[in-house]
Amino acid sequence: MIRIARLTASLIVGLLLLAGPAQAQNASFTAEQRADIISIIRDAMRQDPSILRDAVTALQEDENRQQNQAVAVTLRDFSQELSHKDGDPVGGNPKGAITIVEFSDVRCPYCRRMLPTLADLLKANKDVRIVYKDLPVLGPNSVIGAKAELAAGKQGAYDRMHLALMTGTASITDDVVRTAASKLGLDWARLQSDMKSQDVQDRIDANLALAKRLDLQGTPAYVVGETLLPGAVELAELQRVVSQARRQN
Repeated sequence: MIRIARLTASLIVGLLLLAGPAQAQNASFTAEQRADIISIIRDAMRQDPSILRDAVTALQEDENRQQNQAVAVTLRDFSQELSHKDGDPVGGNPKGAITIVEFSDVRCPYCRRMLPTLADLLKANKDVRIVYKDLPVLGPNSVIGAKAELAAGKQGAYDRMHLALMTGTASITDDVVRTAASKLGLDWARLQSDMKSQDVQDRIDANLALAKRLDLQGTPAYVVGETLLPGAVELAELQRVVSQARRQN
């Protein structure tokens, strides 16, 4: 019944558009027919005002469906670069069947807020792997943090540096990185050199370019299969899309 009501409401909106002055030259309705249509619609809405509300809801749902379909096509086109780009840092179960791609900025407060949420998700889903895409969009200090994480990855410590920086001060400097590296037992001289390396810069540039092609508006953002979740989300929402991806595998 709800579906029929929405289809009826959508039809009414469509008739309104066709009967409107802007469509006068292209529609086959005469002026008298358009007047009759408008009169019928007005009477219907007067008797049941919920028709207009249902019409708006139906149109919004249709627009969302079309947008989601367009996003799914785009994510499908970039699936290899998103989920299986050589050298990208990976967390969770490296051989997991379900992949979450996280675009984050180490200084972003919403990204930091997602740390325990992701930890809970991984604890409950042993078949999930996370691909980290550093996206330093909050200034030079974010770039320092991203380079430090990627450089630490060359010493097998991306996850640990990521956690150290994401749970520490957001004012990330070389001194902050050096302190973190010391606590993690990393080779500071090597870390400095790797932070300046071209391949680290190339990976950051590739992440920024990919985010632009996906039209990401900020961090964090999560890609799971053919679903894009922009912004910080609740654990239940992440679990929903993971379960959905699992069913589609």
